[in-house]
Amino acid sequence: MRRPALVPAHRPGTTWLHRAPAGAKLAVLAVVAVVVVVVVTARSGDVALLLGAAVLVMAVLGHVAVRTPRRVWGGLVVRLAPVLVVLGVYQVVLGSPWRGAEVVLDLLGLVLLAGLVTVTTPTDRLLDTITSLVAPLQHLPRLGPHLHPDRVALTLALAVRSVDVLWDVAVQARDAARARGRSRDVRALVTPTVVRAVGHARATGDALAARGLVD
Repeated sequence: MRRPALVPAHRPGTTWLHRAPAGAKLAVLAVVAVVVVVVVTARSGDVALLLGAAVLVMAVLGHVAVRTPRRVWGGLVVRLAPVLVVLGVYQVVLGSPWRGAEVVLDLLGLVLLAGLVTVTTPTDRLLDTITSLVAPLQHLPRLGPHLHPDRVALTLALAVRSVDVLWDVAVQARDAARARGRSRDVRALVTPTVVRAVGHARATGDALAARGLVD
């Protein structure tokens, strides 16, 4: 059975979020992320907790509005659960229960909000938008000659795609270690994960070079 993706794929639709410009959606996502980080950094407590809860509710309502299947965004929550538990416990131990709840709500809300962007926006439109956003930087005196907007967009797309690939590699390594009775052996998890991750990176690089997309 295929696991739900951490970065949900585009699902065609006719809602206003599907029709909204990709640049506007990326801008809203960036603004919300900055506000969350600034508020959490400057003022931990009721305000930060309410803001995190608001972002999470907004993201869930957004997925409901664009009719994202529950198994898609719910599966994303399930896959993130181990990371959220670790981060939450870490923050509770070093800080407070409030801090732990803030971190969990903020991270979950932002990930679901980012998923809302990828669900409602075709990948090629996202790449075109990123390319157009990066293009003005080519006029900078020192950076411009070395900057290739197409390659920047392609790099970001590959990075996003690799999240799910590397997650699956880690899960498969964990399952294999568990099957051999070595679930508590860190090396049985880390070593095959690193080896396969490097192999994936090299295979991706070779494929891009074969198509003349990189030097």
